[in-house]
Formats: sequence, C-alpha cells, structure tokens
Amino acid sequence: MSGLVQAFSSWVIPALLLLVPGVALLRGVRVYEVFCEGAREGLETAFRILPYLVAMFVAVGVFRASHGLDAVLGLLRPAAERLGLPAEVLPLAILRPLSGSGSLGVLAELLKEHGPDSLVGLIASTMQGSTETTFYVLTVYFGAVGVVKARHSVAVGLLGDLAGFIASVAAVRWLLG
Repeated sequence: MSGLVQAFSSWVIPALLLLVPGVALLRGVRVYEVFCEGAREGLETAFRILPYLVAMFVAVGVFRASHGLDAVLGLLRPAAERLGLPAEVLPLAILRPLSGSGSLGVLAELLKEHGPDSLVGLIASTMQGSTETTFYVLTVYFGAVGVVKARHSVAVGLLGDLAGFIASVAAVRWLLG
C-alpha cells in the first residue's frame, strides 16, 4: 500500500501541472499570454513591496545590533521568571513578531543548547508554531495593497501573538503535568 501512495504522491504535482493548462486550453484560454500577464503582475507587486521589506529588515537589524533586544530582555526577565516562563525563550517571543528568519535562528539555537525534548525546547517550538511574524505580514500584505493606516491591525496582531505565547507556555506546562 505504501508503494502505491508513494508512486501516487510523486505524480500528483506533474499531473496538476499538465491538467490545469490542458483544461484551460480546452476552454479557449490563451495559456501562455495569461501566464505572462500573471508573471508581470507578480513582478510589479514584488517591486511595489520591496521598499517595505527593506525597511523591515533594516529595522530588525538595527534593533538587534543596537542591543535594543538585550535591553528589552533585561526588563522582561524578572517578570517572565515569576510567571513560570523560562527566560531563555524571551528572545524568541520578542523576535517572532518581527522576523521569521531571526526567530527561526533563535529557535535553532535554543534546540541545540537545550534539546528538543526539554521544557525550553518544547515551549520554543510551540511558540514558533503558534504565533505569526506580525510586522512582516503587515509590511508585505499592507504594502502590496497600499494600506497606510494599520494602527488597529498592529494591535490585534500583537494581541494574537501574546495569546499564542501564553497559550504555548500553558499548553506545554499542562501536557508535561
């Protein structure tokens, strides 16, 4: 049975790549022209959001290089420890809304140092999967469609991230008993 599933799964994508243009041709769609138009629109969107992406990456780089992250961690560490949150996951909690690649790097360091089955590793992994790169998403998507007043979206996104962080800690602690 697993051989059949493996054979099927290896042919699904090529079959779809042939099926979609085939159906379009049967319906009279000029496939190549439509594809080129979509590619052009995709490039226009990429160029339109590029300044927003550069600004976001520069802001994250400045935040880390200026030791702003260290200052924020110093302020939050005592409160986190009182709440039962391992202080080691605080950098992940702070970077996750800002940068997916930065938070993934922090997660990799935590897993390497503490192990994936440790309390820190489990909480960090759950946080990574339960939260979003809020500022990156707002930058890319709002920049792509030209939204300039994102005030409430930022607050709601950050509240969602906070709920994800709290739920991650609570779930892991509850599951570990």
